[in-house]
Amino acid sequence: MRLFMKQLLHGKGQPDGDKLQYLEGRLKTGRIQEKCQGPCISASNCSQPCAQHFRGEIGFTCHQDKWQKSTETCTSLSVETLFKDFNTAARLSLAASSIPVHILDFRAPEPVESVAQGIRRHCPIDYACILDVVKSSEATSGNIAFIVELLRNISTDLSDNVTQEKMKTYSEVANHILDTAAISNWAFIPDKSTSSDLLQSVNLFARQLHVHNDSENLVDELFIQAKGLRINHNTPEKKFSFSTSMNGTTEGLLGMIEIPRQELWKLPPNASQAISIAFPTLGAILKEVHLQNMSLPRPVNGLVLSVILPEGLKQVLFTFEKINKSRNARAQCVGWHSRKRRWDENACETTLEITNKVKCLCNYTNMVMSFSILMSPRSIDNKVLDYITCIGLSISIFSLILCLIIEAVVWSRVVVTEISYMRHVCIVNIAVSLLIANVWFIINSNFHKKAQGSNWCVALTFFSHFFYLSLFFWMFFKALLIIYGILVVFRRMMKSRMMAIGFAIGYGCPLVIAGTTVAVTVPEKGYMRPDACWLNWDNTKALLAFAIPALVIVAVNLVVVLVVAVNTQRPSIGSSKSQDLAIIMRISKNVAILTPLLGLTWGFGVATLVEGTSLIFHIIFALLNAFQGFFILLFGTIMDHKVI
Repeated sequence: MRLFMKQLLHGKGQPDGDKLQYLEGRLKTGRIQEKCQGPCISASNCSQPCAQHFRGEIGFTCHQDKWQKSTETCTSLSVETLFKDFNTAARLSLAASSIPVHILDFRAPEPVESVAQGIRRHCPIDYACILDVVKSSEATSGNIAFIVELLRNISTDLSDNVTQEKMKTYSEVANHILDTAAISNWAFIPDKSTSSDLLQSVNLFARQLHVHNDSENLVDELFIQAKGLRINHNTPEKKFSFSTSMNGTTEGLLGMIEIPRQELWKLPPNASQAISIAFPTLGAILKEVHLQNMSLPRPVNGLVLSVILPEGLKQVLFTFEKINKSRNARAQCVGWHSRKRRWDENACETTLEITNKVKCLCNYTNMVMSFSILMSPRSIDNKVLDYITCIGLSISIFSLILCLIIEAVVWSRVVVTEISYMRHVCIVNIAVSLLIANVWFIINSNFHKKAQGSNWCVALTFFSHFFYLSLFFWMFFKALLIIYGILVVFRRMMKSRMMAIGFAIGYGCPLVIAGTTVAVTVPEKGYMRPDACWLNWDNTKALLAFAIPALVIVAVNLVVVLVVAVNTQRPSIGSSKSQDLAIIMRISKNVAILTPLLGLTWGFGVATLVEGTSLIFHIIFALLNAFQGFFILLFGTIMDHKVI
């Protein structure tokens, strides 16, 4: 992999215009270029040593008959190299603590914990003695892991008296591994929680910082900024504003944090402080590290903003400028849960969203101190869809209940023959399946966020899947009744046998499909969507277990309609124009009944899965799908002259 890195140099006493200097050059990879030479067998692994002067190894995995890099622990840093200019004769030592250092895989490793003693001995005032060595190191995956462990130990062992000078040095070290050119190397760190450890360590260290002035710019690095405020219960509404550049460009990405006045009233009379930190690239790092994790199915689309507030303050307002400002880039406000190591959608709610920015109201806790927005490129959030769905479902449920009542009233009068009996059995079961499916849809809409990731969500998804499939399979059986009725087959079949076949098709097939889908996808955590209790599409394509049977049934039933048309057009001996007219009416009636019952609306449903689909497809799908209950009442019951 070829990487080009801009290394930021900071010189004290320089004019503002010379503050940021870049050295362009090819970044050494800290590894050899050759891949594994052995045979590439699917899912097999191998390793290669790092380049000269680096300790560790590079791991490869065979994927699609090619060796692909999977892990890297190449590091040139150690405790000895950090303090080589201060003590070359003796090695530093410190009693080992419980912090694991398994992330560093090299020969004769130095315990990272001894850094604390080295800093106390050589640079206790500002920690500057480690800065030059860290900033001159190459941002390999192993070095990144070493530096994160270094920062984590500093935040736990050396945070008793954090000054602004210490915070600046600490941030410069973090800035080195947050560079945009280093982002891709984060993905090869074996410990996938490393980026979360970095975020938590920075927040923990900043919590111990003391702000002396009313407003201070604590850190102003390219990839990390920090500001502090003095606040009390009489302070007016306070704001932190950030403008950080991405990819070294001059155009800033904006972010703002507001502490509401009603929250400040909760503070005691004595002065307190609030600190905020902005990370322009950390969102991409979290996404890269957790690319295969279901907790991060969508990319971060703004700054990651951390806040450190005094006890008692719970709610904070955030304004995020979007990185991707396209119309379909809908936003979800989230908070990073440091213990669960994932984005928590329940931590925030979206109060305003326009094309280029989003406002969020978030709940601050000791576990959730960092916030951002996630992007869902295919999400469509339109009030028209909400109104159509709400009104349509209400009409649909009322229509289905009315349909069942009518069927119960006229049952004895219309079930004269075996075919008519089974036809109305189909209508009743179609209405029951769609009615229950609509009820599950309403429950899903109101509780999916609370049930997300739980057994409740699995149950909601399973029953929704099962009853929607039952709807289609009963439609399929109804079509079979029509064509076999024309071919004079079912007239010789006993009613009990027809009932057994009907229930086997109507409920047995959906049960097999829904059960198999659960069994195959739940162990891989790919059964449900990350943002709703419905079948997953992005990872496992579990939604195909509904879409394929439904669309196949639609296609088969269209063939049935053609067969019906062909058979009803065969002229009988002595036929007349009136008989031809009756035939045309029968064809029209069959088409009018079958078409909506066969769920052709799901063709629009499949179209909505394509990224960038026009809003009109979503509206048509929502309109037709929501009114299916009314279609069943109209074409299945009311238009039957024997019923009404």
